[in-house]
Amino acid sequence: MTEMTLVEKTRTLVGKPGVYERPDEQYMGIRVQTPFKGMFTVIDKHLFKELRAWMKQEGVEPAGQPFFRYYIINMEGEMDVEVGIPVATALPGNGRVNPGVLPGGRYASLVYVGTGYTGSGALTRWAMENGHAFDEWGVPNGTAYRARYERYLTDPKIQPLKSKWEVEVAVKLVDEQPR
Repeated sequence: MTEMTLVEKTRTLVGKPGVYERPDEQYMGIRVQTPFKGMFTVIDKHLFKELRAWMKQEGVEPAGQPFFRYYIINMEGEMDVEVGIPVATALPGNGRVNPGVLPGGRYASLVYVGTGYTGSGALTRWAMENGHAFDEWGVPNGTAYRARYERYLTDPKIQPLKSKWEVEVAVKLVDEQPR
C-alpha cells in the first residue's frame, strides 16, 4: 500500500494522492439508477453477485479487480452508477450485463481504508489544491463524470469487513489541450 495518513475524526486511512496515466480498460458491467441511500446494499448484496454469476455462466475470467463506477452523482436524488469487472475481451452482453470501457488518460487517484466519503473528499481537495481539473460537467440531475470509480483492492474472501478494505478512488482528469 502507498504511504497512508490517518484522518482522526473518521478513523479512515488515506494514501498519498497522485496523477497516473492509464490505458483503456475493457470490462463487463451492470448499470443502474438508484437513490444514494441504500445504494451500497444494492451494489454489494445484489449487483456484484449477479455480475459474477453471469461471468461464470459465460466462462469469462476477470482480468483485474472489480470496481464501482459513478456516471452521475446526485446525493439528493438518483445516482447513475455501474458495477464492473475488467475482462481481456468483452462479450456482447445480454441487455442487463453489458460491455464497457474505462477510458484511458490521466487520472488522479489515491488508496484509502475506511469511508469512501473521506477518501473521495481527500482526493477532491488535493486535486483542487494542485490545479488538477476533473473531467466532469453539470447536468440537470447532478454532476456527470467521464470516468470516476472506486476499485476494490482487497479480496472479500480474505477480509470480509468492507470497512477494512483497501479501495482506490480515481477520477479522470480533463485532457490537456495541445499548445
